[in-house]
This record gives sequence, structure tokens and C-alpha cells, in this order.
Amino acid sequence: MPFRSPENFEETMYAAVLTLADFLESKYRAHLLGAGMHPLLKLEETGVWPHRHKKIYQAYSKVFNLNQHGWLNIQSFQLNIPYSNQESAIFMHNMLSEICAYLPAISASSPIYEGKFGENVDNRLCFYMLNQKEVPSITGDVIPEYVSSFKQYEKEIIERYSLDLAHAGVDECLLYKDWVNSRGAILRFDRKAIEIRVMDEQECVKSDVALSCFIRALLRGFMERKAEFLPHEILVKDFNSVIKMGLDAKVAHPNGQTARQVCQQFLKAAWENATEEEKKYLPIIQKRIEHGNLSEIIRERVQQKAQKTDFKEAVINVYSMLI
Repeated sequence: MPFRSPENFEETMYAAVLTLADFLESKYRAHLLGAGMHPLLKLEETGVWPHRHKKIYQAYSKVFNLNQHGWLNIQSFQLNIPYSNQESAIFMHNMLSEICAYLPAISASSPIYEGKFGENVDNRLCFYMLNQKEVPSITGDVIPEYVSSFKQYEKEIIERYSLDLAHAGVDECLLYKDWVNSRGAILRFDRKAIEIRVMDEQECVKSDVALSCFIRALLRGFMERKAEFLPHEILVKDFNSVIKMGLDAKVAHPNGQTARQVCQQFLKAAWENATEEEKKYLPIIQKRIEHGNLSEIIRERVQQKAQKTDFKEAVINVYSMLI
């Protein structure tokens, strides 16, 4: 259900999280944990969700190995931005190609998996890029290609991966479905919305809401100034650098030589176009840009703790502060 007020959304979701947390604590003595990947979970300790949508996962398993990171142990924050007509949808989709290339510099929160530091600042996205490599047209370069119409989107993206999936032998339940598209931003025609998928889950609802306010305000600014689109190949290259290096990534954007500088310009545009309610959340984004995303902060604190104690204990100590 969509919310017009970010504060109302935060209050509603926070109440729901507390209810779920109380249930998990009372029945399983378990806790909810934010961030993009569980830092200690082993693949053999988990499995694909066996309940709702079981048929869909069974169809995927005919082509893809679901027992791997990218299918298991990934927690993303998915944001749906509504559109009113084809023109606004296509423009937002193309603008999000640029935003998605640099957004993980702020939203990355997955520095550790299986009890060790990963090679990337955003390890969830690294696995996400590879989890459907047998049919590469599903994910593409993650950064969405520019399109000029719904018809072109359906023909060049949805039809292409559907034909590739059919050739691979999947069930019909996966064919010609818009949600199968695994790029970083996809059109959801049933919702009249664009779904953004490049963000790691954060440590709390408030931080998730801050990201949503930042993106909404930034999109507003992009749409008002009718910015020119950067070459797709530059965005893809910068995106891969951001996954690896986070805010310190070297990029080829005209507004900065590092991802941090680009994000600072994005934040400036967001401040200029945010509502009064959205502005209450933007300091969280400013703090991420100035002092590091959650992944970088977690890595630094675990390294400090690990100098005095066992690495696993250091991980548990730092992540327990996120609960």
C-alpha cells in the first residue's frame, strides 16, 4: 500500500517491525537483523523459501542454481515510484539509469558474508549480478538501458529474456512477466510504478525511509531540469566501480571524479526539491556521504574490534548494535 507521508510510513512500518520482532523473540528466541547480507550465515544453513511462490522458485531452479549467494542471503530495500503516464514513466526510467549507477555508494550495507570480509563494498550486488548468468538478458548490465516507449521496453527487454528463458526450458509462469526483469530499476505495469532494486537493506526503517525521500526529491529535480542522459557504457563502468569501492570509487561523471562527489551533487539537488517532510530525513543521507555508507562503517568497526577479540565475536558485537 502506498503512503503519501514518509513519516506515516515510518511509523506504520516501525510498529509492524516491533510486532514481528516480539513474535520472533517469544516463539524462536530470534531477532531481526538489518543490512544486505547476514554476515555469518552459511549456504548449507538456509534454503529457498518453501511456502508462497514455491512454484516460481521451482521454475527458476530448472535453469539456475538457487543454492548460492544472489538467491540466498540477500536483503534488498525495494522502492516503488509511481508514474502517471507513458511519458513520465519512460523519463523516470531513463533518469534512474544514472541514479542507480551511484546509489549503492550510499546504500551499500553488505561488507561481510560467511564470516569473512568480501572483496567489495557492496557484496550483495556483486552476487546479484551473477546469479542468473546462464540467461544474461534477464539482468543485463543491471543499469537499465535507455528506452523511448513501453513498446520498445516490452520488445527489447521483456520479450528478449522471455525467449531466452523459453529456449532454456523454463515453465510458462516465468515468461513475459515484467517482474522477472532483474535490472536495477524495472517497470511494473500492474502497479503503474518503477521498482528500484539496487539498494541494500539498511539497519532500520528510518534509514530506508531516508533513502526513499532522497530518491523522490532527486528524481523531482532531474525531471524539472530535463538533464541529458549520460552514455550507458559510462554508467555501467561507474556502477561496477561503486560496487567495488563505494564512495571512494573513481568515476567518469561530469559532476565529480569520485562517487562521493557525485552523491554530494545529488544530495544538493535533493535538498532543493524535497518537501518539508522529506527534508527531515536528508541529514541521514548527508551523514552517509560524509562519514561512509553502512558497509564501510561496519567494516571499520569490525576491524577495530577484531584487534582485541576473535573475528566472529567482533562481527557479532558490531551487528548486534544494529538490532
